[in-house]
Amino acid sequence: MLDPKKRTQHNRGLGMQSDIRTEVPPSSSETVADHQMDSKSNEVESEHSLPASSSIRRVRKSQGNKLTAMLQVRNERGRYLEEVLRDLSEFVDEIVIVDDASTDGTPDICRSYPKVIRLEILEKPLFAEEWRLRHALWQAAVSTSPDWLLSVDADELYSTEAKEAIRDLINQDHADWVAFRFYDMWGGRTHYRDDELWGLHRRHTASLVRYMPEYPYFYPQQNHHVPRLPLSCSVLPGICTELKVQHLGWAGSLEDRVRKYLRYKRIDPSGEWGSLEHYESILDPEPRLVPWKEEH
Repeated sequence: MLDPKKRTQHNRGLGMQSDIRTEVPPSSSETVADHQMDSKSNEVESEHSLPASSSIRRVRKSQGNKLTAMLQVRNERGRYLEEVLRDLSEFVDEIVIVDDASTDGTPDICRSYPKVIRLEILEKPLFAEEWRLRHALWQAAVSTSPDWLLSVDADELYSTEAKEAIRDLINQDHADWVAFRFYDMWGGRTHYRDDELWGLHRRHTASLVRYMPEYPYFYPQQNHHVPRLPLSCSVLPGICTELKVQHLGWAGSLEDRVRKYLRYKRIDPSGEWGSLEHYESILDPEPRLVPWKEEH
């Protein structure tokens, strides 16, 4: 069994700041070059001053914590959303969703799951201003009075081991975030991609955070590749685990990957928010793939 307290002490030196900054997914969690996020994050941090810790009432419960999953979705019919919601319903208490003006009936899928307690449907999409979309999702989620928030994309599945450990990870009173290892599955669910540009699994990605009502949370004002958790979480103590999450955003057909490549080039043609080299690598005909093993 995991010992969260020992892991926190051991990993404090890693720094949540680097963990959040290097995890920079858009709505489907695709990775991009880390340095792009670093420079943008520094600009935003200088605009916000955190109040003294003594002025913040930090509510930390060691038992009975409510776990709320939060998702932003757009046109997910026929992809992975139903599987993800079915899976989440097995181990979270509630689910909050913001639908980014879907046109394919995605909200109907969301409504069919009883644990979806709040569904906000935007009339106009915010995908081109992703920081606003992340902020809208955060506000919707915290309005339900959660104890912990799990930020999930509509194509991510937590391993059996991660799901079994998550209650122990949140029912403690010393760490305020938890990071996992995310794997970019490629062309199916049997292999993940592992090369110079695709190494999300080699670092820790924070996706689970304790909510403290009086703590200041904010996202960087970026139009694309916005981190899933507010940047101000980075100064809080956390836990880095070896628990695994499958990212299925690249697990589809070659045609699906080409469509995503074209979308990236259209949205970010100059590489302002991401890495052009990384975008081009999507079309690599022979990427290095490694067999997937759920447990370590």
